[in-house]
Formats: sequence, structure tokens, C-alpha cells
Amino acid sequence: MSGPVQTQQPAQGNIGEQWMNMSGVPPGLDYLASLDQMIVKQRVELMELLTGCEMRNKYDVLNSVGQQCYFAEEESECCNRICCGPMREYVMHITDNTQQEVMRISHDFVCCVGCCWCATDSSCGYEVKIEAPVGNIIGYAKQQSSKWKPHIRVFDANRQPMYAIRGPCCWGCQNICCTDDIDFPITDLTEQNVLGRMFKRWAGCGREMFTDADTFGVTFPMDMAVTSKALLFGGLFLVDFLYYEQQKNNNN
Repeated sequence: MSGPVQTQQPAQGNIGEQWMNMSGVPPGLDYLASLDQMIVKQRVELMELLTGCEMRNKYDVLNSVGQQCYFAEEESECCNRICCGPMREYVMHITDNTQQEVMRISHDFVCCVGCCWCATDSSCGYEVKIEAPVGNIIGYAKQQSSKWKPHIRVFDANRQPMYAIRGPCCWGCQNICCTDDIDFPITDLTEQNVLGRMFKRWAGCGREMFTDADTFGVTFPMDMAVTSKALLFGGLFLVDFLYYEQQKNNNN
């Protein structure tokens, strides 16, 4: 009589890849399929408030009704934060409620980036790389050239453009007299069809004046592909660092 059939378990390192192949959804991001909005709230760091020294950014990621769905924590060197400000090299680790890393957003230090007049697809533009799961690049978000308004494009893993994001010329004018959201509409490449928006919320007089703890969000169609939602979510951190991190550091 033959013995029981032996089945070989897949290697642990291939599980994420196999899940991607079967479902098309990166491991840990399947919850995004049920979302049409994500809110990102930066935590107030007491040490930064007391000393003025830039600490590693930490964020809570919430759904539209305020329920915790992910966490984000920056990994960077202290000297880079102090000397390079928002242009610093960093890795943003995105974890779920079980503390498993499901996504990674990274920015390499490049000298003299961020000028809206000089930014191009090949140089000078601020860029973040987005991985989900870790080690699998799903795309990029990069600053584009413009006269003065924020201009960002989202690319797939092959650097083919997918979405355009434009901001208002008054992106830095939010204050106690103007507390409306600052909108960054998300459009297709024709820039004629609005698909969603990124926005910065007024966090309150105390938080806005004395901390760099911003509140951001992104909306998108419920039926948008999960990978596309993840790319737009990653683009939020580009908006934060490029347009608001330096502004708050200057205030401090």
C-alpha cells in the first residue's frame, strides 16, 4: 500500500509573489478595495515640540469614519533630518494593524531638487518610489515642471504615466482666516476628467502654528484598482514633504 501523498509547502519568501499572481492585490492591501478615502494624520512629537529638532515622522492612517487601518513611520538619519530637511533620504514603512509591513515608500537624497521650474521626468523633480509588498515596485510619484502651481504625476512600475495631480497657486495660504481644505485634484492624463483629490486639512491653530503635524487625505473611486489606490496613497507623502514639511520647519 502506498503511503500518504506528500505535498510541498511553498517557500515563505514566495508567498507574497504567489498572492500577487493569483489575486492581483499586494498582500495586506486588500482592505483598500473597500475604501474610497484615506485620512493621514501626523502625530505630534513632544520632543520635537520642546526642542525644535526634527524627529522621525509618524502617522495614523484612517478610513472615512475614523477607524485605524494602517500606520506609517519614517526611517531616516538624524543628521539628514537636521541638515537636509524635507529633501532628506528616508523610507516610510506602512504597516497594518498587526504591525506587518505591507508597503514601503522611499525617497533618495538628490541635491537641489524641488524647484518647480526645473523639475522634469529625468532630473530635478522630487520623487518617491512605492513598493507593495516590500521588494516589489508598483510605481512612482514625481514632481513635474510648472510655473508656480504644484504639478505631480503618478507612474506605474515601468514609468508609464497614469495620473496627473495639480495643486492651487495658494497651496501655502492656509491660516486661521482660511481654514478650508487645500485641494490637489487627481485627473487622467488629459487633465480633463477628475478622478479624485488629495487634500490638506486645517489641523487647528495650535497644531498649525507650533508643530509640523499635518492632516492629509486622498479620495478615489471605490472601484479603482487596489494598486492604483496604493500609488495615490504613496503620492500623499510626496505632497507632505515637498510642499508642507519645509514650510513648517521654517515656522519652527
